[in-house]
This record gives sequence, structure tokens and C-alpha cells, in this order.
Amino acid sequence: MAAEGMEGAGKRALITGLSGFTGRYVEQELRAAGYEVYGTITPGHAAGERQFAVDLNDRAGLAAVVAQVRPDVVAHLAAIAFVGHGDVEQIYRVNVAGTRNLLEALAAADHQPSAVLLASSANIYGNTDVGVIGEDVPAAPANDYAVSKLAMEYMARLWQDKLPLIVVRPFNYTGVGQHENFLLPKIVAHFRRRAADIELGNLHVWRDFSDVRMVANSYRRLLAAGPAAGQTFNICSGQAYSLGEALAMMADIAGYQINVHVNPAFVRANEVVRLVGDNRRLQAATGALATVPLADTLRWMYTA
Repeated sequence: MAAEGMEGAGKRALITGLSGFTGRYVEQELRAAGYEVYGTITPGHAAGERQFAVDLNDRAGLAAVVAQVRPDVVAHLAAIAFVGHGDVEQIYRVNVAGTRNLLEALAAADHQPSAVLLASSANIYGNTDVGVIGEDVPAAPANDYAVSKLAMEYMARLWQDKLPLIVVRPFNYTGVGQHENFLLPKIVAHFRRRAADIELGNLHVWRDFSDVRMVANSYRRLLAAGPAAGQTFNICSGQAYSLGEALAMMADIAGYQINVHVNPAFVRANEVVRLVGDNRRLQAATGALATVPLADTLRWMYTA
């Protein structure tokens, strides 16, 4: 039982995508704040206590979960989150139609949540000549994943008069447990096994990398902040690192230099060259961010 006076005392949280990389950290944040946490996981996986194996495109199943849990806050994280995912149709089916099914179920429920957080992506900004990207920078999605997330945001507006929606646009983030098909976990894994060589794509990209623990902390704070409803927030550190800088940090941590080879097959068409975000709106809503230097995050991943 949560101690009286805790942020989540007496409240229920529903996390979609509970068993995913981000879901596990958001669960830890919410539990520590006193929430009773429930979650959806992908069908085919064994469901634990307070877990429901349900597909986002199963409207009836999703509605049944919402009716049973009666959530006070919702963090919608379930999505196809890999930009290079091969099944384009599935990207749209899950990210757009699946989100609509969830909003439909929540709006129809007899117990209304006080906050519904929808995870979009900073990928929606695409290639922009803006040095630091604020939430009002026009969207220019450059791949199907980004288009699906922007479409999800537009679709969600249809529900904004019925539900207290918070849209978050996380920039790149990483941490222990992220799959190796993402860039930094791939680099860390090569150094952990003392590989002599690594094949990468475009080396001339800059990314605003955050620690997943900061992202989860920001999500929890936004769910608790009443004024956040109806707004869109960048989730970012405000600092860009080049791929070369990340490689140099890992070389320092591991104590050796790795030979880097550019594989043309890994160079994406329409690659977004520079993504760095403005987090002032987020800080205004949540207070100072629990940012973690990238070198500390990489060391955590390397020694885990």
C-alpha cells in the first residue's frame, strides 16, 4: 500500500507497452510514487500480476482492460518504435489505429482518468534548419515512423475535449535494456565484447541523447501536473552529441579504440542530420530535470 500523502497514493496507473524498454522504467517511477500500476503487454507473452496481454487493435479487449483497471492516469507507450521497422502497414496500424482504440475505450469508460500521456516522437520535426527545436517548429516528417506519430497526434485532437491529453515528443534516449538495433546500445555492446571493428551508418549526425531514467521521471511528473493537460512537450536534454563524440566516450570508458567502418547499407535515405530540443516548456511544467550526462549513461550501460 502507498503511504498517505504520496503522489500516487490511492491511484491506479495504466501503462500500455509495460514490458517494453521505456515501460519498465515508467513502472518503477510510478510505483515509487505510490501508484498501483497495471499494464498491457504484447499477446503471446506470459502476463504477470496486473498485466494484460492485449493487442491495441483488439477494440473489445482493450475496452475490457480499461473497464477492469479504471485507471486514474494513463501512459500510452505501446508502439512500433524502431524507425527502420520493415512492416510499414503495421507501423500505421499500431501507432495510429491502436492509439485511437485506446482513446475510444478511455472516453467511453465510466471512470475518467485525470491525465492521459501519449508518446509521440521528436522524429516528427524531420530535417529542419532550426538550431534548437521548440514545440512550435513546423513538423516535416521524413519517414513512415515519423508520419505515423504525427498522424497519431492529429487523430488524438479529436478526443481532446473528452480526455485530458498530454502529448510528449521524446528526442533520442537510451539506457540499460534498450535493444541493440538502436545505435548507442549497439556501440556499447561492441565495446563490452571487446570487438575490434564496428559497422555504422552516417557518422555525421548529431542527436540530443537523454537517459531513459530522466524520460520516465518526466513522464511521471507530467502525469501529476494538472496544467500539463492539453499541451505538447519535448522530452530532451537540450544538448546534442555527435556520433564521434559518443564513440570517443565509449573508448575512454572501455580503454581502447574501436575501428569504425561506414556500411552504405546502414546509411538511411532522408537521414535527419541534427536533432536537438528545447526543453523549457517541460521544465516550466515539471521543475528542474533530472538530466544525466551521456558519459554516465554509457558507463551505466557498459557496466550493467
